[in-house]
Amino acid sequence: MSIYNAKRFEARVDGLFAALGEGFVSSPVESLDLTYEGIAGDRHGGLTRQSGGREPWYKRGTEMRNERQLSILCRTELADAAAAMKLDKIEPEWIGANIVLAGAKDLSKLPPRCLLFFEGGATIKVDGQNAPCRFAGESIAERYPEHNPKALALAFPKKAVGKRGLVGWVEKPGTITAGETVTVQVPEQWIWEG
Repeated sequence: MSIYNAKRFEARVDGLFAALGEGFVSSPVESLDLTYEGIAGDRHGGLTRQSGGREPWYKRGTEMRNERQLSILCRTELADAAAAMKLDKIEPEWIGANIVLAGAKDLSKLPPRCLLFFEGGATIKVDGQNAPCRFAGESIAERYPEHNPKALALAFPKKAVGKRGLVGWVEKPGTITAGETVTVQVPEQWIWEG
């Protein structure tokens, strides 16, 4: 069994967004007021959610704990995904971002149970990687009408693997503001090899 020690490092809030309308796309905001339900009025807010294709062990539409309240991304990984898709850029709000962090190397590869301690007092617990999907791909394709929309939408799930960021939930409510410092606590990891 491999064991990796716990560690801490600092990052910075490089952008905040909320999806307060009906759609998937989020819009820039100056701050996020987080409650135990996530962002009030956000498309992904709530203590619970309906199961979908990511939970084949439940009948679709089963009420379950919402561990996907927040989408956390990094611009470097989005630039890598855009390059792999031969695009100029992918903006975080196009794919429903809530928080963009700078200074977190390989953000999408942070393990589950990481804690993000924000300078203003809020804490987010990482559930895990956010797998890229065709819905995000469709949103990207809308910005590039010169490309084949179906091909571009289907390319995102393949080209953005390991670059789509993380999902998490509010462990401690508080307000997050742009530019503030985030302390990332990576837990001790025991790699089970079966």
